[in-house]
Amino acid sequence: MNRLLLTLAIATTLDSLLFSNPAAAQVLPSAKRAERVEITKGPELELATDHLTIISWTTNNPGGSDVHYGIVHYGTDPKDLSQTAKSPLRLNQGHPETIFRVRVTGLTPRTTYYYQVTSMESNGKSDGVKSTVRQFTTPGPGERIVSDTE
Repeated sequence: MNRLLLTLAIATTLDSLLFSNPAAAQVLPSAKRAERVEITKGPELELATDHLTIISWTTNNPGGSDVHYGIVHYGTDPKDLSQTAKSPLRLNQGHPETIFRVRVTGLTPRTTYYYQVTSMESNGKSDGVKSTVRQFTTPGPGERIVSDTE
């Protein structure tokens, strides 16, 4: 009998905590999309080594679904950015800006790469923003960032 009472007490306590507490049951709505999504900072190299680079940029809040992808199109020819790297992120519904960070791997040391960044929702819908083509040169082994220019 004591076990039954204890089980009922625990179930009642959990029920009151989970379902009668509005904060616990609160679900945030999708982020409100900025009237015009634009890159407000960057893109820029956050890190560059001889074989990988992290590129970051900030946009005003693209809104829509919680999951978005930062995408970097890159290549060694500014007219052929056929290689792609992308990273998922979860929007913070309470923030007016979103910081995208994409890791680009498999790079060749002492090579100039050209890149352009964009972003999209998890369903493939573009956020409607695209950077200008920029470039960087990977350093040699043991060296750091060489350049990051438009």
